[in-house]
Amino acid sequence: MKTPRLVPSALVATALVACTAVVAPSAAASSAVAGPTSATAPSSDETPALSLPAPTGQYPVGMTPVHLVDEDRADPWRPERRRELMVSVWYPAVPYGEPTPYTTEAVSAAIVASANLPVPSDILTTVETHSYDRAPALPGRRPLVVLSPGAGLSRESLSSLAEDLASRGYVVAGVDHTYEARAIEFPDGTVAPCLLCERENSAEVGAWVTRGRALDIDFVLDELTHGRLWRHGPVVDARHIAVVGHSIGGAAAAAAIVDDRRVDAGVNMDGTFQVDFPGSGMDRPFLMLGSASHEPGASDGTDWPDNRARLGATGLWLQVPTANHGSFTDQLMFLDQLGVPGPGGFVGGERGVEITNAYVGAFLDRHLRGRAAPLLDGPVVEYPEVEFRDV
Repeated sequence: MKTPRLVPSALVATALVACTAVVAPSAAASSAVAGPTSATAPSSDETPALSLPAPTGQYPVGMTPVHLVDEDRADPWRPERRRELMVSVWYPAVPYGEPTPYTTEAVSAAIVASANLPVPSDILTTVETHSYDRAPALPGRRPLVVLSPGAGLSRESLSSLAEDLASRGYVVAGVDHTYEARAIEFPDGTVAPCLLCERENSAEVGAWVTRGRALDIDFVLDELTHGRLWRHGPVVDARHIAVVGHSIGGAAAAAAIVDDRRVDAGVNMDGTFQVDFPGSGMDRPFLMLGSASHEPGASDGTDWPDNRARLGATGLWLQVPTANHGSFTDQLMFLDQLGVPGPGGFVGGERGVEITNAYVGAFLDRHLRGRAAPLLDGPVVEYPEVEFRDV
């Protein structure tokens, strides 16, 4: 196994500055892939409005935050405590109520402060979303998709993907891995800091964090597949489950599909794998969707060619050579909306989100719902940025 790079995914706020740290694919200690340093963010009195793209599916979307406590597991970062997780659940819903907040004031303030941004501390609370806060779920039993964000990132960084999948008929659970995001706020107002961000860059840390996240995902699956979590919550079809992750969240998706037979499909968006597949490899559908940093011979010690060889017939490697590590999240989209020039030559903004949503959605439609997904059969003129890779 090649030694993986451990780099915490760029915080949304870091990307907002001038892309001085829209990071590289992996997991844990210091940001990388510098962009232009001469650009500056707009002043607070002229900050443009931020918004998510409209979902492409037929259903209105609801979102409910859920606080889960695993009484059977000590927190790996704070062993004296039980493992607590915050989870955002998106789902097809009755279009009723107020728009869902993108994040809390405390989380937004922590992200802005960590990057020393010249924007209001609550800027991320002003993002226009396309889901209804705690709206009742529409009837029906639906496939479940669990989302695991990159190191240093909170669950809201994948909101565009979550809303789009929910609008297409999925229940989507975005997991905050406690002490592995810049800030996570619990219902009592407690804000957990990023202990992962303080760790040294090492293969051991990456593997340890990946295994811990797989246990988080296992617990979330236990909770979400046992009926409704609240009176008007969605009902999950436990026979159809996928895990999708960005950066080290992508490594966690691979670990989850190997460790938990309930997981039917997985997606790694631009993350070093951190741990090897056991034995001959993976026997369930898995999508590798990444940037050029995973090309064979890349200087970062990429493990994608090796892991592609271990995927079965339903495995797929899609490469976006012009993508930045942040292109698969909401990050570069907000950078564009603020008028801050991103790293030259990279796919960013809504185009990066559009590509991500289209291909992840097609992969899940094919392997969780048995639907036709011609987008996965080869290059198409609609998305010339996307290339199909073999081992």
